[in-house]
Amino acid sequence: MKKTLAVVLTMGLALAFVGCGKETPAQTTETAAEAVSDAATEAESVAEEVAEEVAEDVKAEGVMTYAEYAAAELDSEVVVETYVQNKQSWWEDKATFYTQDQDGAYFIYEMACSEEDYNKLTPGTKIKVTGTKSEWSGEVEIVDATFEIEEGNFIAEAVDVTDLLGKDELIDKQNQLVSFTDMTVESVAFKNETPGDDIYLTLSKDGNNYDFCLEYYLNGSDEEFYNLVSGLEAGQTVDVEGFLYWYEGANPHITKVTVK
Repeated sequence: MKKTLAVVLTMGLALAFVGCGKETPAQTTETAAEAVSDAATEAESVAEEVAEEVAEDVKAEGVMTYAEYAAAELDSEVVVETYVQNKQSWWEDKATFYTQDQDGAYFIYEMACSEEDYNKLTPGTKIKVTGTKSEWSGEVEIVDATFEIEEGNFIAEAVDVTDLLGKDELIDKQNQLVSFTDMTVESVAFKNETPGDDIYLTLSKDGNNYDFCLEYYLNGSDEEFYNLVSGLEAGQTVDVEGFLYWYEGANPHITKVTVK
């Protein structure tokens, strides 16, 4: 459908561009051919952009938009098409993922998944997920899920939500890849009070403290990153990226830290 739409729009726009040209007796066949070629190239580019937008807006039958998912009742069945952004863990044929589409994000907890399929689900992979919408300590997630791999690829860019800290609107970005700029390090603590597990990071902005977490299952095996976070000192200024996880309030799972 997408390819057909692009071809039709390309042909129509190419003819329109050529028709707008003013012919003169001196115009050569070669010049006319170049004009047609240029018009066709530009038309094809426009057509592809339109086709991409149309494709993004169209959902398969029975698949929810993000708005429909957000409005769905807890404990109800949901069906979404989304894209893997990162993988937290796999254990005994169950896997946990951070996923997102162009409109919102979905945290998928312990989805049925073989180890072979888990290895296939690289960042950007499109999947159709069927499961139950649930909530745990404020975190809205999809549980008891199954999935199908589909054609498509999408990697989200981090959205700066620094200005939303402390505001009710922040929860609207739940589970998305977000960033926070010019934060001040207040404290660094380890789960169970010893390195080798989650790191609890307290950062402040404009005199208010906020909780962040290096989730060990997500990226604790990245020794360089783990050492960077564990070595942060009070008073340093940092930019942070991560997935806006929710645990009794915003508790981003950090994936990147830049010391300034």
